Amino acid sequence: MLKTGTVAIGQSTGQLIRLLCALWLAGIGVRLSLLAIPPVVPLIHNDLHISETQVGLLIGLPLAVFALASVLGSLLIARIGSTLAVILGMAIAALSGAARGAAGNVGALYATVIVLGFGIAVAQPALPTLVREWVPRRVALGTVAYSSGMLIGATVASGLTIPFVLPLVGGSWRLALGLWGLFAILLVPGFFLLSPREQDHDPAESVIGRRWWPDFASPVVWLLGLTFGGNNAAYYATNAFLGDYLASQGNAPWLGTAFAWLNGAQIVALGLLLLAADRLEGRAWPFAIFGPLLLAAFLGLIFVPTPPVILVAAALVGFTSAVTMTATLALPPFLSAPGDVAPTAAGMFTISYACAIIFPIVSGALWDWTGLAWMSFMPSCICAVMLTVFGVAAARRRPAHRPSPRR
Repeated sequence: MLKTGTVAIGQSTGQLIRLLCALWLAGIGVRLSLLAIPPVVPLIHNDLHISETQVGLLIGLPLAVFALASVLGSLLIARIGSTLAVILGMAIAALSGAARGAAGNVGALYATVIVLGFGIAVAQPALPTLVREWVPRRVALGTVAYSSGMLIGATVASGLTIPFVLPLVGGSWRLALGLWGLFAILLVPGFFLLSPREQDHDPAESVIGRRWWPDFASPVVWLLGLTFGGNNAAYYATNAFLGDYLASQGNAPWLGTAFAWLNGAQIVALGLLLLAADRLEGRAWPFAIFGPLLLAAFLGLIFVPTPPVILVAAALVGFTSAVTMTATLALPPFLSAPGDVAPTAAGMFTISYACAIIFPIVSGALWDWTGLAWMSFMPSCICAVMLTVFGVAAARRRPAHRPSPRR
């Protein structure tokens, strides 16, 4: 059988598709359980009698775990390998996601959410590593495969819970979370069956036993972390404040439509990502084009808060964040040596999710402090600038053994 290092050169189309499907299932698995909870937050709020601050903690805890546990995920990858780390992470996320439905109080709910975050933190750094191991000559295509899975997992869980899943389970948020956990656990055997067997791997590409601690003195880690941090913080802040912002402008009836445009645009972005996959790897254009467009979206929300502009701005946030997310995720395997992909990705996730926690908190504080709703989007403008500047700088860096591609 062909070794992993020959995937892009001598492997058949069928074998390449099999690997891309495995990456796609893994991407779905690391987002499906996580994004199943926002639609049922009002039900949890009423059932467990939790405050708005506790609701915010419920949403923010997984991000904090992502930031804190990504390095531990890198250590696990170095000890057991990328494939097993993804399987373990997917299984932990699925089972803990289902266990949220059995929580009898807010403490137990937080405990399951923390475990869920740990499972995702284990799997996330392993995905860029698998791309480098499985499809080293098609890094961008492999990244599109699992990032599209992440987008679909997020959209399916958030979009289908209220109209389909809750009616199916009699309106029970507990059974709804359990059902999404069941769907997520069924992805694990699919990923395992599609993954290459041990004899398919080239030992030279293996990360087992290699370096696991991120080099936080490396400018590459910080460039990637701040780029992805700008992306994550802008997206999560939009999700957090768009609803209240619409209500403050007297546009509350447009809430459902605005979120539909926000999430639907991410799915539309998949078309561009698939068409441009071979032109994403190590290219600056996604950041140079879509970073300023993201900034334009927030300026529109601030200065022209009318329903048509809000809808277009929400769509721009979804579309631009999807494209730049994938372009950023393609950079660790492109810029790193095979054994350094996991620690580089772990460092990137640590920095980026710290940004995703800090910036939304600052956004809310600015709104509370000034009493001006539009101030909540000012930090997101800074995030768009970060995404543009640091993304272009990261994409222009070249490992010594790689030539500079055309832009």
